[in-house]
Amino acid sequence: MSNYVRFEYAGKSAYGVLDGDRVGELSSGLFEALEATGRQFPLNDVKLLAPCVPQKIFAVGLNYKSHLNGRPEPANPEIFYKPVTSLQNPNDPIRIPIQAEDVHFEGELVIVIGKQLRYADRQQAAAGVFGVTCGNDVSDRNWQRGPGADKQWWRAKGCDTFAPLGPVIVTDLDYSDLPLRTRVNGEVLQETRTSDLIFDVPSVISFISNWVTLMPGDLIYTGTPGNTRKMKPGDLVEVEIDGIGKLSNPVTAD
Repeated sequence: MSNYVRFEYAGKSAYGVLDGDRVGELSSGLFEALEATGRQFPLNDVKLLAPCVPQKIFAVGLNYKSHLNGRPEPANPEIFYKPVTSLQNPNDPIRIPIQAEDVHFEGELVIVIGKQLRYADRQQAAAGVFGVTCGNDVSDRNWQRGPGADKQWWRAKGCDTFAPLGPVIVTDLDYSDLPLRTRVNGEVLQETRTSDLIFDVPSVISFISNWVTLMPGDLIYTGTPGNTRKMKPGDLVEVEIDGIGKLSNPVTAD
């Protein structure tokens, strides 16, 4: 099991391995031959970035029964895109956009793809997972399904900073039954286990790969449980998954 990070030091970014309170720099990206440069940095001396830079970000809607709220269970995974520009680093702010009225958190397990996948069966899909991390599928409910709803979720789900990610990518972790909690200002507002997903990780990956080729580094936000609520500037949102860690982001006005 390894904890991979992407970090900034002295104005330059690199990938590294987190071991306790130290980061060991890697000479390349995560999906190449992993070689250490030998340089070590105290964790407090670096800025953690979103732990990978994907070509594509997918997300799954309505993937916990507790989040359906009376809506029918979908026959297939309900997939949508989030733009790469929506990524946000750990500890950096979720910025509520001008004119946004009802921006909610959505704590989620996020899958990082490790190899090219096309027409993958369940076994191939499971083998194609590089690792897992924490994510927050930030969503404006008014633009999503309220009086101001757009026909597509391009801004409801895709505004800048609407995809916080991190802090680490953990490999070789059994992610099938992990406790997940979302806190706002210390109050637990979402709590579930990843075993409660309607469509598990191999099913989601296999389904997507029938139509869109998945590439190393691509992300899949797997869905959020229970109920969510409106965030406001000054809030602190934390998504914590046992075995991975805690993704923390303050909320500000844009």
